[in-house]
Amino acid sequence: MLSLKIIIVSTRPGRGGLAVGNWFYDFAKTHANFEVELLDLAKINLPLMDEPHHPALKKYEHQHTKDWSAAIDPADAIIFVMPEYDYGVAAPFVNAIDYLFHEWNYKPAGMVSYGGISGGLRAQQMAKLLLTGVRMMPLPESVPIPFYTQHLKDGVFEANELIEKSATTLLNEIYRWGDALKVLRAKE
Repeated sequence: MLSLKIIIVSTRPGRGGLAVGNWFYDFAKTHANFEVELLDLAKINLPLMDEPHHPALKKYEHQHTKDWSAAIDPADAIIFVMPEYDYGVAAPFVNAIDYLFHEWNYKPAGMVSYGGISGGLRAQQMAKLLLTGVRMMPLPESVPIPFYTQHLKDGVFEANELIEKSATTLLNEIYRWGDALKVLRAKE
């Protein structure tokens, strides 16, 4: 069993990420190869980066950073549920990544993105640049959800067959990468 962390990136009130994240969390729990945990950056509430030392040193002074480190460190794989804001990533995503370094290393990263016509693909591309800088392996497989509001019914996200097929492909691939990268994580 691999530890899969699903992180809801958006923190804005009225965000679609909560509905999409809850759906993906429930969907991922049906995959036999994962222990799944849902993390919500709105609840975690990291302030704008306030650690005085570079994250590579792991000299965390604040409890919120120690808690964030403890949440991410045991993960074998991570999936980000992310919106596209202004053709890019949401600021809380960048902030959450910047707090840590070693905790991200040699882990596969998957993305479930949502937005308008692009389904968040532009945010995914921007995120990949940041993730490789912390030694993560962003996967090409993803779940882009265009016009996601069309799938909301009373605040609950309802996926169609295509979205579910994409989600299954992403979970299968992130399992393969998570298992294969165990070797590199063990050498740290």
